[in-house]
Amino acid sequence: MSIMNKSLQHTFGIGMPGGKESASAAAMGFKAYNLARLARLGLKVPEAFVLGTALCRDYLKDPKMARDAQHDILAEMLHRLEQASQLSLGSTRRPLLVSIRSGAPVSMPGMMDTLLNVGLCDATVHGLIRRTGNARLAWDSYRRLIQQFATVVHGAENAPFDAARDQALQEAGLAETRELDFRQLAGLAQRFLVIHEEVTGHPFPQNPFEQVEAAVGAVFVSWNSPRAVTYRELNALSEKLGTAVLVQRMVFGNGGGTSGAGVGFTRNPATGDNQLYVDFLFNSQGEDVVSGRYLAGDAERLRHVLPGVWSELERLRQVLESEFGDAQEFEFTVQDGALFLLQTRHAKRTPWANLRIAVAQVREGILSKDEALRRLGNIDDTQLERVRLAPAAKDQQVAEGLGAGMGVAGGVLALDADEAQARAAKGEAVILVREDASTADIAGLAVCVGLLTARGSRTAHAAVVARQMAKPCVVGCGSLQIDRAARCISLGRQRLPEGSPLWIDGESGAVFASQPQVLIETAAEELAEVAGWRVHATPG
Repeated sequence: MSIMNKSLQHTFGIGMPGGKESASAAAMGFKAYNLARLARLGLKVPEAFVLGTALCRDYLKDPKMARDAQHDILAEMLHRLEQASQLSLGSTRRPLLVSIRSGAPVSMPGMMDTLLNVGLCDATVHGLIRRTGNARLAWDSYRRLIQQFATVVHGAENAPFDAARDQALQEAGLAETRELDFRQLAGLAQRFLVIHEEVTGHPFPQNPFEQVEAAVGAVFVSWNSPRAVTYRELNALSEKLGTAVLVQRMVFGNGGGTSGAGVGFTRNPATGDNQLYVDFLFNSQGEDVVSGRYLAGDAERLRHVLPGVWSELERLRQVLESEFGDAQEFEFTVQDGALFLLQTRHAKRTPWANLRIAVAQVREGILSKDEALRRLGNIDDTQLERVRLAPAAKDQQVAEGLGAGMGVAGGVLALDADEAQARAAKGEAVILVREDASTADIAGLAVCVGLLTARGSRTAHAAVVARQMAKPCVVGCGSLQIDRAARCISLGRQRLPEGSPLWIDGESGAVFASQPQVLIETAAEELAEVAGWRVHATPG
């Protein structure tokens, strides 16, 4: 790993030739720190460099001074990235495109901003077509960047872009953006350029280096976004930590039938079962999976279409747990049948899964008993239980989605975070009901007892956070229709106004309009084993 120090700011290259690791997670963020470990293991990690957390802290104190210092650092490190990737930023023949992602010293899933495909412009989009021979990939990536730049850098709303996309789909008679051809996507990108200027007051920047500078600044600023601040308050994290920014060569999951994006867990994060847990979308980019706007239901098809990739994912489970000594959540892209890793972190999980995983890993020799006890902390044995539906309860359900957690929760339905907070303040149990599983709803998620969404995947960032909070979550409920004007929802033929009772089962995905019968299970065997460890635990 190469290192440069300018004006007390550090950057770190990952996966670049001739380097060695020399940094802490506090300085470079856990995302980059863990990716460096993966690269050392010989796993495929796209080349990257890091702007450290110290630069973030300086940026937030004095943005102009930090931008000036950052300019030279970015120019130097982008040059090194060009050498490592054999691509060139702004080239009309072999353009370098990068992702710009946050990476705090502690995991904060989905709480800060990301930009993908940075470096595309009117000139380089044709260079990407020359380089890849894939016009659809190029125009799809360009329209994505234009929208992300407007919303992340300038704070614009997604609505006008989404309306233009929906119009393009309607005109083409198609259901999903993935079905649009390159001509339709090229037309959509041109429309997005017009919308960008209309909603931001600025034309989309055609200078790739200026794009990188603006994107880096926007990710630093997102450290103080409302959702990031709320998450830090909920988890007692210091605002002084700051976030690093990872600048990484793009790999493309939206390149066709042998490409896609996914999120995997080395074990089931809801139940703790020792099995690969994956959400995947063919012909898509990572944001499609984690944003909570799409149903990432292609994992079974991945197993059959690309069995070699699936075998790599299965092997990866053992590699990651052996290296990190814990269950992992990892993000990956498949580009033309090749698997690339973009992140790994300790898996957010339910308390039930935390207990079962710790016990299993002790039995497997991955963890020592003392290490497992430290991970479990002061676990409340009396509160650790699994609430499951009784067999007869399924007959009562009014809808079904994807279970993205564990347990049964019931309360009155609320259609936004403000309503959830108001009702919770009056002592009501609340089920938050939303179109998407979005981390923008973190304040409502903090006070509700469960989350139900019409769209989204089990590994969307909001679902991950809900599991961490031990709150049942059901995503991708296709029959759920939300009428925000009338403040009510429809579940099939059932119409429920806001404030109506609602129950969800985070395991099966079942939804109920009346309280279902449940069974309560305790982890007696695992708890007894942990009690035995404590008797013989090493003091201190």
